[in-house]
Amino acid sequence: MPPSVAPVQPGGFTARASKTAGYALAALLGGGLISCCWLFYLGKVNLLPPVLTRDAAMHGEVTHKIAKQLSGAWLPQQAANLERGASWLLFHDTGPRVRSGCPGWLFLNQEFQIDRQAQVNADTKARAVMDIQQRLSRQGIALLVALVPDKSRIAADQLCGLNRPSELGPRAAQWIQALRKAGVSAMDLTPTLQPLAATAYLRTDTHWNETGARAAARAIAQQIQMIGVHPEPQKAFDVHISKEKLRPGDLVRLAGIDWLPLRWQPAPELVAATEITERQDSAQGNGDNLDDLLGDDQLPNIALIGTSFSRNSNFVGFLQLALSARIGSFAKDGGEFSGSAREYFSNPAFRQTPPKLVIWEIPERDLQTPYEPISWR
Repeated sequence: MPPSVAPVQPGGFTARASKTAGYALAALLGGGLISCCWLFYLGKVNLLPPVLTRDAAMHGEVTHKIAKQLSGAWLPQQAANLERGASWLLFHDTGPRVRSGCPGWLFLNQEFQIDRQAQVNADTKARAVMDIQQRLSRQGIALLVALVPDKSRIAADQLCGLNRPSELGPRAAQWIQALRKAGVSAMDLTPTLQPLAATAYLRTDTHWNETGARAAARAIAQQIQMIGVHPEPQKAFDVHISKEKLRPGDLVRLAGIDWLPLRWQPAPELVAATEITERQDSAQGNGDNLDDLLGDDQLPNIALIGTSFSRNSNFVGFLQLALSARIGSFAKDGGEFSGSAREYFSNPAFRQTPPKLVIWEIPERDLQTPYEPISWR
């Protein structure tokens, strides 16, 4: 007789285990659903972007952003933390957003990626800068663009086998050159930071350290002198070096392992932060936000917009020290290319108290990502 093809009935233990596994899976899925619904209830999930394009919908960018927002729910976040911690401890794997270079060195994966519409996006952003420069010029306001090179470009000697695509080599220089041809004052900070190499950036963070920030601030101050803008109000500053302290790196957080005990994380950095304070005898108030600027008799005539680079390693302090003047800083963490500019130019304070010069700090890694429009209201 041919062998029976009837399925074998599970034994008692298998049946009980299967039922337990089913209940556990149902509980896990239910918990995930509840935590995601809670995000919807709190209004932390945007189903559609401000500007929906057919290309973004066809290539999954819309659903990708929704999934990214939902991943911030409590249960998915805890599960991701456990997975990331185990992967790091067992295999030294840093996940999809961070890459490991030489011992102790971490890099943002975005710096190694090439967007499928890289050149189109870069050209679109260049035209946006040109348009803003023309708008500002009609109001008698100068614009200076400062491009911050990738950490993987400057600290290339710490990549240790990581491959930075050759297509990215001319990216920064070509973009700056396009702006200059259109009459935009633009500077690539690569020549300033290149001689400093790895000493210009933090090991476990995406940003420059104080050495890099100080060098960039001095280079920008020299460029401002060439433009012919006289920084006001002129101020004197005191400089004090604090004791070394542990500085958490944002790449450790992006790798999802910042919750581990410190001894199990990548070797942390000790940083002696510089404290730059305006002398009391010349202080006339703090002009670091738009609301303060409205009522100040000594308004800074230079405004800084940009990203977290402007908010790290005391860059603003070094720039004020190099200019001997107070500036208005409106940079935004996570703002990427458009965020800070969109908020600054749409704020009534910009129209009511315009500066003489806008410095726009832009990271190289944001040049070829999709453009989010900057509106003027």
